Amino acid sequence: MKLFTATAAAVLTAVGVIDALALQEPFNLVQEDRENELFLKASSYFNEPLESLTQETRKLWSDFVFNTDTFKSLRKTGGKAKITKQDFDHHVKDEKHPNHGLRIKDPSNLGLDTVQQYTGYLDIEDEDKHFFFWAFESRNDPKNDPVILWMNGGPGCSSSMGLFFELGPSSISKEIQPVYNPYAWNNNATVIFLDQPANTGYSYTSKPVSDTVAGGKDVYAFLELFFKQFPQYANLDFHIAAESYGGHFAPVYASEILSHPERSFNLTSVLIGNGLTETLTQYEYFQPMACGEGGSEAVVDPQQCQVMDATKPLCLSLIKQCYDTESVWSCFPATVYCNEAQMGPYQRAGYNLYDVRLKCDGSPLCYESLEYIDKYLNKPEVLDAVGAEVSGHESCDAGIYANFLYSGDWMKPYYKKVVDVLEKGVPVLIYAGDKDFICNWLGNQAWTDRLQWSSSEGFAKAPIRNWEVNGEHAGNVKNFDKFTFLRVFGAGHMVPYDKPENSLDMVNRWINGDYKL
Repeated sequence: MKLFTATAAAVLTAVGVIDALALQEPFNLVQEDRENELFLKASSYFNEPLESLTQETRKLWSDFVFNTDTFKSLRKTGGKAKITKQDFDHHVKDEKHPNHGLRIKDPSNLGLDTVQQYTGYLDIEDEDKHFFFWAFESRNDPKNDPVILWMNGGPGCSSSMGLFFELGPSSISKEIQPVYNPYAWNNNATVIFLDQPANTGYSYTSKPVSDTVAGGKDVYAFLELFFKQFPQYANLDFHIAAESYGGHFAPVYASEILSHPERSFNLTSVLIGNGLTETLTQYEYFQPMACGEGGSEAVVDPQQCQVMDATKPLCLSLIKQCYDTESVWSCFPATVYCNEAQMGPYQRAGYNLYDVRLKCDGSPLCYESLEYIDKYLNKPEVLDAVGAEVSGHESCDAGIYANFLYSGDWMKPYYKKVVDVLEKGVPVLIYAGDKDFICNWLGNQAWTDRLQWSSSEGFAKAPIRNWEVNGEHAGNVKNFDKFTFLRVFGAGHMVPYDKPENSLDMVNRWINGDYKL
């Protein structure tokens, strides 16, 4: 989990960025001069030359970016406060990465599982980045079972959400105590939960990144150090699994890994759950999903459905411009406009973005039990046991979200990296719970059908089959060669949370090479 979003204006307000690029202009400054001033300031802020600003994109900014609360001011978000450096059991360095180091602790006294487990930090000293991870060995056969790297989305949401809310060895009860999870993904795999980008969860930095490509370089460095410290895992199958905005992260990070032929570990496959991957196609399907065409009842009234439909053409046009230029001048307006136009009506109706069956319960991410996780991870004894070096834990960091939003990262065509990964022979699974709104199954099915790669004709002709778990029809699956799309019945955005037994069946079959499911 998750795509961390409210309307863009609401989130930017929350992180204190809306207060004064409403510039102290003289009262008599004409509109054109005022806009020129704003463009100069935006160019400096985004480090994007004005030469790449076309007349068309200039008009977009003038019409609805400068005139909304989203762009009244911009402020770079900084780092986290740190507590005293912790003592760690192990330190490892790598001569290929002289500015990188790994520090490791054993937090098994917390009682989350009986298996061997590790927490620690990857330190990138010259960039002042410190990435927190928590790894649990397989409950079955850790010497031979695969390794899975799990990442949540946001951008800026901690993978502790996956750990304690979805697929880790324990969840957290209302009493703020661990509760054993019999359907944890580490039943048959060693699972690493990584807080990335830096400033997410227990990770911290004074130099946060603001785009997915930069994040991929950091994650590759982490993996090299991790497998150097734990060579017993280096020759095992290794899978990247990510959720939501992880639909950006996973293909980009996999492509970065594959660009290093000297790597010391094997990338075996990629799994993306309810991901945001191909926005141009996926944004077509917010209105159908909200208005009763995704297999669930309509949750937005007919008038608002018409508004969503009427604003869709401009939204898709803006995303197309972002795809064509990958410039902040195109990508930032696309994000601001489309998220308000296509998500705003649904949110104002009071529904949970992550499950069309539920009203939002009033908590920040619409699930009260997510708050139990933060309470647990802020306990002094937990902070000490895992070696946390930040003053506290937040499930989602609004500053990271804002940085990625400002850079235009949200709408960029990272789906192209899925093609790169497939063409290099690495299998890819796209799975989607069919009650999610924000990364709904309609959009995910559509982009997988439209993806152009060397076997796209074969995928297009492949039949949709029943996916069965314990003899029951649990979803629909489509596969050709090494590309698979799975619709999971009755699950929202977080498939392992809503359908734990079925999600474990899915991942077990996939990591054992059953790519047809």
